Amino acid sequence: MLRRVTPVAVCSALLMLLALLSGCGSLSGTNEGGYITGDGQALEYPADKRGEPVSLSGTTHTGDQLDLADITAKAVVVNVWWSGCGPCRTEMPMLQRLSGELAGTAEFVGINIRDNSRESGLAFERDLGVTYPSIYSPDGRALLGFHRRLPAALPVTVVLDAERRIAGMVSGPIPSELTLTDLVECAADSNACGSTDG
Repeated sequence: MLRRVTPVAVCSALLMLLALLSGCGSLSGTNEGGYITGDGQALEYPADKRGEPVSLSGTTHTGDQLDLADITAKAVVVNVWWSGCGPCRTEMPMLQRLSGELAGTAEFVGINIRDNSRESGLAFERDLGVTYPSIYSPDGRALLGFHRRLPAALPVTVVLDAERRIAGMVSGPIPSELTLTDLVECAADSNACGSTDG
């Protein structure tokens, strides 16, 4: 089904992207890269507070089309990154490791929102041994389907449930493997959810 993108939606995405690019915000402040880093706080949402399903599609670094609707896993981990973001580089090996350990339960997808070219993002992934796909979206359009629920920070990791609603989120570097594993387990099975925020 085709979804019409309204000028208001495009403007919202561009404003979010500008905030990410310029570092205008009040999270942990900016740095020499000109982006905001969140504090690593993990939020877990109970099933009745997860909002509308997320839609996500785009072209990967390798030129393939990726659509969230085609993924059948119980949970999807979406990581928003840029190769010039230090915390993104630091946490990427952990994400790659967990993408293997959680295979069968969760599918991992990246969104590269800032590199100048697909080739730059692909080189970054090769350098760190990342095998899961990333959508290349320097115009921010890939963020439209998140209904303006993402913070203006890098990195951001979102965990979606089977209905593709936001079940958990980390703004900034993921504190530990256990944090992300717990969020994935909660997304895949609401009975596995612990205490919640948000």
